[in-house]
Amino acid sequence: MKTSKLILVATALLGFIVTPVLAAEPGTWTLKGGVGTVAPKGSNLTFSDEIDTITIHVDDGTSFTLSATYMFTENWGFEVLAAAPFEHDIKASVSGQVGKVKLGSTKHLPPTFSAIYHFAPDATFQPYVGIGVNWTLFSSTKLVPELAADGLIDLDLDDSVGVATVIAGDWMLSDKLLLSIEARWINIESDAKLIIDGGDSLPIGTVEIDPWVYAIYLGYRF
Repeated sequence: MKTSKLILVATALLGFIVTPVLAAEPGTWTLKGGVGTVAPKGSNLTFSDEIDTITIHVDDGTSFTLSATYMFTENWGFEVLAAAPFEHDIKASVSGQVGKVKLGSTKHLPPTFSAIYHFAPDATFQPYVGIGVNWTLFSSTKLVPELAADGLIDLDLDDSVGVATVIAGDWMLSDKLLLSIEARWINIESDAKLIIDGGDSLPIGTVEIDPWVYAIYLGYRF
């Protein structure tokens, strides 16, 4: 009895493995939707106010992400990545003191355009890598209201353009449906300015965010 069950399970698994899949052929589109987390590197900006050394930290942010890929050949394609805005808390730590204090928050959109290469376009698991350009647009950047008492009324972050890389894989669940996981590294650097009481701006340096972005998707190939 146990042997019969094992044979049935093995047969079912074999059937899944050999089920024909829609390969990443020329002219094929793949649309994906899922969830991604942007995880900036640990310390993003360090500067001195002539009394203390202050380090700025940008927290992780999670949002809905989506992508579209068009294959020019079996191996080469072009991918566009988009997302709903990611929101990040901005915190500061001061040398000699324990803990971090929230300074404000920001949102960003990360449209990314990449050339990708599929290593195994006909396999059930299809790994690929890519390189391209990211354009990060910051919005809704603000300081906590308590800083107004110190004459700091706003924070300005410039948009960023930088290199983006990706390593990922598509697991074909059926001939068209797929599960995808990916890790991206994106070069995001933004010049930051504090807006002080009276409207003057005070440049404080370049915020080096340079995050890893991790995402999981469900996709459809046609």
